[in-house]
Amino acid sequence: MNIIIIGDGGWGTAIGLLLHAYGHRVTLWGPFAAYLDEMRAARENTRYLPGIALPDGLRWSAEPAAAAADAEAVVLAVPSKYYAAVCASFAGLIPAGTLVVSLTKGLCESTHCRMSEIARATLGLDAIAVLSGPSHAEEVARGIPTAVVAAAEDEAVAQRVQQLFSGPLFRVYTSTDMLGVEIGGAVKNVIAIAVGASDGLGFGDNTRAALITRGLAEVTRFGIALGARPETFSGLSGIGDLIVTCTSRHSRNHSVGERLGRGESIEAILGSMKMVAEGVWNAKVIHTLGQTHGVEMPITDIVHALCYEGFSARTAVETLMTRDMKPEA
Repeated sequence: MNIIIIGDGGWGTAIGLLLHAYGHRVTLWGPFAAYLDEMRAARENTRYLPGIALPDGLRWSAEPAAAAADAEAVVLAVPSKYYAAVCASFAGLIPAGTLVVSLTKGLCESTHCRMSEIARATLGLDAIAVLSGPSHAEEVARGIPTAVVAAAEDEAVAQRVQQLFSGPLFRVYTSTDMLGVEIGGAVKNVIAIAVGASDGLGFGDNTRAALITRGLAEVTRFGIALGARPETFSGLSGIGDLIVTCTSRHSRNHSVGERLGRGESIEAILGSMKMVAEGVWNAKVIHTLGQTHGVEMPITDIVHALCYEGFSARTAVETLMTRDMKPEA
């Protein structure tokens, strides 16, 4: 099968390697031809996935029309901030009937849309699915086993994704709760910043466990308010992705929180990062949506305060711990 990976970051590259290993013809698209040339020459994505050799059989393109011409499946692996613009550059170029799989975990800052909604509206295609779960690129690229979920409104589309991506080291389940899967993937990044801040302050396992548990309650409340199924958040795209993002050394969102906990400014942190921490952007969107829908989201609100209101991590802890007492729910 001819597959185009739209996005030359770490996750797009890792998925490209996975599908290439299955015998598919994979083209990696990136916006900057010069960097693609660097990757082709070095046989390594030195900026976003260092230490992983790229096989000779990978193809490369910075031209949307050329990359999409013979696509039978399209994988979208673009940061949420640039997702709509990149999709627009491929509008009208992808053949009808092509399977589109979105890997991006986030919400659009300007429209508050989910990534699948943007892809469907912009590309004009019907076979849209999302793939989510505990899946750090650094581990997937090294063949470390994991399990994820493919979600689509049509079960048959989710099964197409399952068949395409499943292998001995990458197990794929299906779901028709695409909304819930996408919400879980977006909100967990925000919760991970809070857990990172706790670790940066030098707190322990008890604090981390409490934040993850209350974070799961928050993700679930938010998802249900938007129309998701509650059981989705007990699965791989919910608690599974939440745990790995809140505890892994590979988690950029946890790293941002940890540095905030140590007293660094958000401006300095973001200025020093090569890769994207989706939770910083999405804290703003999710904070706003929580207020719009009347959902109590104290951890998200605190992360918003850390990133956009000048709160210190110490002040954030005090604010969370001295809230009104209530039953667990």
